[in-house]
Amino acid sequence: MSRSLKKGPYVDQKLLKKISKVKKDDKVIIKTWARSSAIAPEMVGFTFGVHNGKEHVPVYITEDMVGHKLGEFSATTKFSRHGGKIQKELEVKASQKEKEKLEDEK
Repeated sequence: MSRSLKKGPYVDQKLLKKISKVKKDDKVIIKTWARSSAIAPEMVGFTFGVHNGKEHVPVYITEDMVGHKLGEFSATTKFSRHGGKIQKELEVKASQKEKEKLEDEK
């Protein structure tokens, strides 16, 4: 369920304080654990280190990200490929073809 329109979007207040202390020109990564915080227009141009449970993933905020949550841009799970044995065989064949092409070009 979405947040009430009366309340407005949730933006972490500590995060806004950190933004006010840093200039946009500085190449500082602002670390945060507030994944549920919405991205406000004041955040555009800053780089945030969004915690994914293990490390801080750097996320540069652009205009088209406004309104989304910070956690959307920092995946918490690592994708491992689908397919099992069949997929591995296909990937091995593809890598062999690439090696052959490189050898032919030389």
